[in-house]
Amino acid sequence: MKNPLYITSHGILSRKDNTLYFLQEDVKKQIPIHAISEINCFGKVTVRSGAASFLMKEGIVVNFFNKYGFYEGSLYPKIKLNSGLVVVNQSAHYLDKQRREYVAKEFVEGIKHNVLKTMKYYSKKGKNIEEFIINIEKEQISGDIYQILSSEGRIWNNFYQSFNGILRKFPFTKREIRPPTDEINSLISFGNSLLYTTVLSELYQTYLHPSVSFLHEPSERRFSLSLDLADIFKPIIVDRTIFKLVNNNMVNKKHFTHDVGCLLNDKGKQIFISEYQKKLETTIMHQTLNKKVSYKYLIRLEGYKLIKHFLNDKKYESFKMWW
Repeated sequence: MKNPLYITSHGILSRKDNTLYFLQEDVKKQIPIHAISEINCFGKVTVRSGAASFLMKEGIVVNFFNKYGFYEGSLYPKIKLNSGLVVVNQSAHYLDKQRREYVAKEFVEGIKHNVLKTMKYYSKKGKNIEEFIINIEKEQISGDIYQILSSEGRIWNNFYQSFNGILRKFPFTKREIRPPTDEINSLISFGNSLLYTTVLSELYQTYLHPSVSFLHEPSERRFSLSLDLADIFKPIIVDRTIFKLVNNNMVNKKHFTHDVGCLLNDKGKQIFISEYQKKLETTIMHQTLNKKVSYKYLIRLEGYKLIKHFLNDKKYESFKMWW
């Protein structure tokens, strides 16, 4: 089984013959390239041309994050799974107003369902968040793309307002991004960046084009379909990880810095990455496949469902957690 590689220190990715190395001053560490699915660089990492060529040949995405933990960009291999038919139909669904709205609405239905599932889990544990659950349950997702986006915004707003009722520490007022102003905003931003790159790597294993999206507007210099799909899985992967880390006292004040906003330090990032990876590797019994699959593979399955929808094989229904 291939797993992501997370590099949190500074160094150089280099190649010698058919072996990849990570170089740090006098330390030379061999990287088993056939055991990794992607590389995520949180330190200042230089990728030499030989290593870049090797990684592209092996189809390994390299993601880069800045010192604040924000995603900056990717070294993305040439698309290995090509299907003009899929890309043409994917684009046609974006260009057709009604078909785009159907997919976008289904994305938000998935967000709503997974947010409510997460909130009701904590409500059963005695957390006083019923007001926000009711508000989200009342939300009707319909209309054009702007009305759908407005519904999505209200769902996230109510979900974030419930955080103070779920978390045992770190007061949280509102979602603030650049820079995060408190510990919870810092955790959300870092987790969302990780999930975005995970989705991007999973999309690379499908015929979908990562720049043709439906909820987020396609634009230059970003893979907006990754943003679409990441939103469906944020409540059950990122936010559940945050609740565990905070409520079990696995992260505390010492894991943050306050030089520019509030940001995770290196130790805090390592703790988050460890728990995030455990969540991705966790398996559940799939309802229709009748076999155990990981949370990470659920993301790829979402891509496969979209392909079937674009090819008119089976109407798309977004992932809605059942457990």
